[in-house]
Parts: sequence; structure tokens; C-alpha cells
Amino acid sequence: MAKIGHIELGDCPLIMAPMEDVTDMPFRSLCKQFGADLLITEFVSSEGLIREAEKSTNKMKFGEDERPIGIQIFGDSVESMRKAAIIAESVQPDFIDLNFGCPVKKVVVKGGGAALLNDLPKMTAMTEAVVKAVRVPVTAKTRLGWDDRNRNIMEITERLQDAGIVAISIHGRTRAQLYGGQADWTLIGKVKASAKIHIPVFGNGDITGAVVAKEMRDRYGVDGLMIGRAAVGNPWIFRECKAWLERGELIPPPSLEERVNVLRIHLERSVAYKGERRTLLEMRKFYSGYFRGIPDFKKYRTVLITLNEMGKVLELINEIAGSR
Repeated sequence: MAKIGHIELGDCPLIMAPMEDVTDMPFRSLCKQFGADLLITEFVSSEGLIREAEKSTNKMKFGEDERPIGIQIFGDSVESMRKAAIIAESVQPDFIDLNFGCPVKKVVVKGGGAALLNDLPKMTAMTEAVVKAVRVPVTAKTRLGWDDRNRNIMEITERLQDAGIVAISIHGRTRAQLYGGQADWTLIGKVKASAKIHIPVFGNGDITGAVVAKEMRDRYGVDGLMIGRAAVGNPWIFRECKAWLERGELIPPPSLEERVNVLRIHLERSVAYKGERRTLLEMRKFYSGYFRGIPDFKKYRTVLITLNEMGKVLELINEIAGSR
């Protein structure tokens, strides 16, 4: 059974990967509803928390129905990360997650996220400082290494484990790969199989559905599976993976009616959470997922991503549903 500190997660829990402007409270709650066992917030800037920036503070909001949930923080300063962890702990998450894997340039050039892959002593010091500063469990998410010449995830995991983390999520790409190419799970499997590693190892990268999820679990023996991009507009992936992993049942994808109903719920919750204007901007990345496989959807999507009134969006969604 996988555990994060005292939190029991069962056998091979399914984890919603933290993604900027995706895994906010409205979408996380849907993923939980459809079977996600563990949730993590969007990454929160340590400097933003210290400055009490509204955007950073808002990212820490979560509902009781989302538990167990962790708040993920990132930054380039050991002291800022320590202070941010204390602030994050004050809203009573179940754990704190450290982002050592974000490859996005605007984060890396400031020394945060995957930039720490080039400075393991600093990564270790940062982790030790956070672990000592909070009472809740601390976990980390990272990548295989900076590039193909520096795929040092074994050393990274050992260092982080020694620094006090209680679980690690590993994305099977280097920073240099960004999100291109295929995720390589070979090293994730080696980390899990190492006699030196005694914390849970969660695998992440290219889990596109139930069959792949089971294959990765069985082949590499990971303690849990973290699902990211394949869940965008597709919260049912957790239900489908769970059915195959636990019961050996390949269940059908959701009907168009269910997709439309859940999309409406997502829109309503998002408007209540962040307002209509921001919702309509951020929802554009979800539409393709919600209507994946629907014939001729491309022409509808072209219109959907230009609409700036909720009423018109709902009208078009109803038209898509009624045209099938």
C-alpha cells in the first residue's frame, strides 16, 4: 500500500498531476469525482506567497471534498521556499509538494523548477529547510535530469530521500525534452527497484489511457501513477484506469450526453470560482478533450475558442449535443 506519511492511498493510487491554469479547484473536484486518489494544486510561487500576492494565495484554495490534497510550491531561494512552506501549511493541506521539474523557460531562467536539476546541493538544502519548517509530509516532483548527458535521477532521489521527503513523483523526460518525444520510464523503474530507495515512487509521463496505465504499473513496479495532459478535458480517464487496474474491466468512454453535462458543470464551477472572462479564456484548452473523437468537432472548436460570452458558449455546446 502506498503512503504519504500517515496518508494511506491504497494500491497504485492515481494522482492528478499539477498543471498551471488546468488543475484549479473546479477541475480538481471533477477529477476527484471520477476516481483520482490524490490531488495537487497548480504550482504556487514562493515569492508570491511571501508578498501575499492574490494570484498565489488563491491557488492554495481547496475544498474538503478534495482531500487528500497537497500544495505545490516552487522558487529559487532556500529561505523563500522555507517561508512559503510555512504559509502553505497554514491552510491545512495534507502535504507540501516541491516542484523541481517544471521545464518552462520563465520559471527556469529565474532559478526555479527544473533549474534546480543543475544545482543538487541547493535542491537538497531547500528540501531540508522545508522539511524542518513544517509538520505535514513533504513530497517532490522532478524529472530524469537536465538533459540526456545528465540523467541523474537516482542521485536526485537519494538526496531528496535523505533530506526528508516521503514520496517522489518522476516525470520520464529530461528538462531539455520539455514535453516532446516519448517519456522514458526505464530509469523510473530502476529508481523504484533500487534497494537504496524506500519511499514511494510515482511514475509520470505519457499515461494516455487505461491500457498504458496498467502496462506502466506492471512493467516498472511503481507505487502509483500520475496522470497529466491526458486528463485535460477528460476527467473520466481516472475512472477508466481504475476499472482496468482494479477489475480488469475496459469500460467504454463517456457518452456525448455525459461529456456535455460535465462540461457544463465545469463551466459553472469555474465561473463561480474565477469569473466569466477568465473562465472562457482558460477553458479553451479543455474543449478538445471534452469532445475528443466527436466527428467534425474541429469546426465547432474554431468558434468556441473565439466566444467571449457564456450564453453563446452554452448555446454552441447544446448545438453540438443536439447535432449527434
